[in-house]
Amino acid sequence: MQEKHTKLIKSLTLLDATSIGFGAIIGAGIFVILGVATSLAGPGVILSVIIGGAVAIFTALSFAVLSSEIPKEGGPYEYAYELFSPFTGFMTGWMLVFGQIVMGATVSIGLATYLALFIPVPINLVAAGACLVFTLLNVLGVKESARVNNAMVAFKVLVLLFFVAVGASYIQTSNFQPFLPNGFSGVISGAAIIFFAYLGFGRVAAISEEVKDPEKNVPLSIMLALGISLVIYLLVSFIAIGVSGYGRLSVSGSPLADAMRITGNGLAVFVVSLGAIVATASVLITTILGGSRIPFAMARNKQFPGFMTRIHPGFGTPYISILLIGLVMSALAFLGELKQVASVASFSIISVHVLVNYAAMVASRKGAKFRIPLHPIPPLLGIASCALLALSLLPEVWIVESIVLVAGIAFYPIITGRIKSMV
Repeated sequence: MQEKHTKLIKSLTLLDATSIGFGAIIGAGIFVILGVATSLAGPGVILSVIIGGAVAIFTALSFAVLSSEIPKEGGPYEYAYELFSPFTGFMTGWMLVFGQIVMGATVSIGLATYLALFIPVPINLVAAGACLVFTLLNVLGVKESARVNNAMVAFKVLVLLFFVAVGASYIQTSNFQPFLPNGFSGVISGAAIIFFAYLGFGRVAAISEEVKDPEKNVPLSIMLALGISLVIYLLVSFIAIGVSGYGRLSVSGSPLADAMRITGNGLAVFVVSLGAIVATASVLITTILGGSRIPFAMARNKQFPGFMTRIHPGFGTPYISILLIGLVMSALAFLGELKQVASVASFSIISVHVLVNYAAMVASRKGAKFRIPLHPIPPLLGIASCALLALSLLPEVWIVESIVLVAGIAFYPIITGRIKSMV
């Protein structure tokens, strides 16, 4: 009888899974963060894009390998649970749930902020409403969510290709000089910023049990999503620098839209700005999708209340887990500005990435016969690069993160004890 309530439907194809990964990666980041990275690297931001993508690939390889061996819902949570211990698994899930909720709330505020450029709307109210709308969409079915995400992904890819096509004829070679105004150290600093625009490829791993032939399709979709994103980021950054010049780009809060303003094409400015809204909405959909599967997986292992494992008989989704994640996300979005807290979400995700890389190394040492061969160097580089990025964050982030960790450690014996007493 229990199996009836916890059996997920494998309805996602390779295209759906790749689109979910792509939707999670290409969001408002490329529409906004490029300006910040350019202020550090100058035209050398093109190298920053390549370096940031290479660093992301190290960790993506570990995700790909582990997802082919442990194709279970919850992704990194299950890797830690099976390869280390239930406690390590719980703490990994705890950090992931916290990070995804904060990230979703932050993304929803970004979505409402973009929308306010077109229509005067109350930002926090719209952000909370967006969380609820996409939560309900996720409840209606993973395939339905994937279809909406696929349409949004197709649109934002077309917008970015439109940006490249329009901007190509306005490139000034003088805008690339000097190429490294802040030296190679500026390129590295820019790469650290750009790396955050690549986060999200691991979200596919969290829904492994809903993907057809997950042992093959999940790792392939992770690498495809990241690879395509890298190419698009490279094209977009080259055109943006060539059209605007790094001086103008580095002080812009909407670099792609401002680059289109230089062309004098009002329609292009509108299309690119609309693309930013759709891109942000796509990230929000995938954040709720992936984030809701972690408590579902934890509940199956009796680390969260059992009612979170329930599957809707009509929609085939873990609806209680989705609703709880979405409601908390919506409430957080309604409360206020989250820019400072957003870096805490990034820290949570980076720390989980460190653990995923280490898990790949441990599994390799234990003699696991990987379907995908893995040399120990990539996960080692993944650990080092993620650790350096974590160290680059502000001290306040470490303080908040420590509080979250201590709360998880204190909560673990309470929640598991109560669940055991009810069994």
